[in-house]
Amino acid sequence: MKAPRFRKWFATLSSLNQPQRRQVLDALHPAAGLDQVVALISQAREPGRCCPRCGGGRCHRHGFANDLQRFRCCACGRTFNDLSGTPLARLRHKAKWLAYSQVLLDSLSVRKGADRVGVHRNTTFRWRHRFLAWVKLDRPASLNGIVEADEMFLLESQKGSRTLDRPARRRGGHAPMRGISRHLDCILVARDRNGQTIDAVTGRGALTAAQLERSLLPRLDPQALLVTDSHAAYRAFARKHRIAHEAVNLRAGVRVRRLGSHAIHVQNVNAYHQRFKAWLMGFRGVASRYLPNYLGWRWALDGERVSSAAQLFCLAIGVINR
Repeated sequence: MKAPRFRKWFATLSSLNQPQRRQVLDALHPAAGLDQVVALISQAREPGRCCPRCGGGRCHRHGFANDLQRFRCCACGRTFNDLSGTPLARLRHKAKWLAYSQVLLDSLSVRKGADRVGVHRNTTFRWRHRFLAWVKLDRPASLNGIVEADEMFLLESQKGSRTLDRPARRRGGHAPMRGISRHLDCILVARDRNGQTIDAVTGRGALTAAQLERSLLPRLDPQALLVTDSHAAYRAFARKHRIAHEAVNLRAGVRVRRLGSHAIHVQNVNAYHQRFKAWLMGFRGVASRYLPNYLGWRWALDGERVSSAAQLFCLAIGVINR
């Protein structure tokens, strides 16, 4: 709309009655949401904007498409926008993305989220795992001081798969054999006394020292004191890499013991296990292949570390073309 026509239209707003004003606001609300999302995208991506093909930092503006500014790389000539190379690339309904970020903060199910945002349930399921793809990468660089580590086990699930590698079971169900077996997913959680947490789905069955080397060693400060239960894999891992290690014999009923001025226990990480399992029950079972996304989601919510929809949305697009 050209400026003279807009001024003429704007001057008539004061003469609208209440239902008409409400209708105008309802019509402008999606556009306002879209403007907010576009502004957040530009704010989050501008500091390190680069070409997703060659990584070049020199680019110039090259028109608009799908409500986003496009750029052309001066080195390779590729055109891109601020969502190119991110999990949210090519998704639609941008005006509703902030509302869906709030759905994630509220831990709503797929259907409840679809009803709140006003999209199909398949869309909200796709959005859930696109949004969480980079949220789960927002982890501390290292764990320091006293680091508690322990594993927990969840029954493996092939929910949503068209083909199964085992006989189907009723909703929920139980493992066909007692104890720790290949029918259980092993989740390692390590947490220091400052609340910094890392976790990983190490595989199925019992935890091994090799899995600890892959999942824990890169994030463990060499000067840290590792506190675990009496599992032999932790002892072998600590002895091989010369890491200070203290074990708590939970089977003997020892929950806490003293080491100088320090309390040696794994209650901090076990409490995190309980919070995660209680939170996961609200989704009535999740597929094993999506467990890393849910672990990252829970870490974002734990202790209200992410407190706003805008903050969560910026995490979903914050990593720059890696």
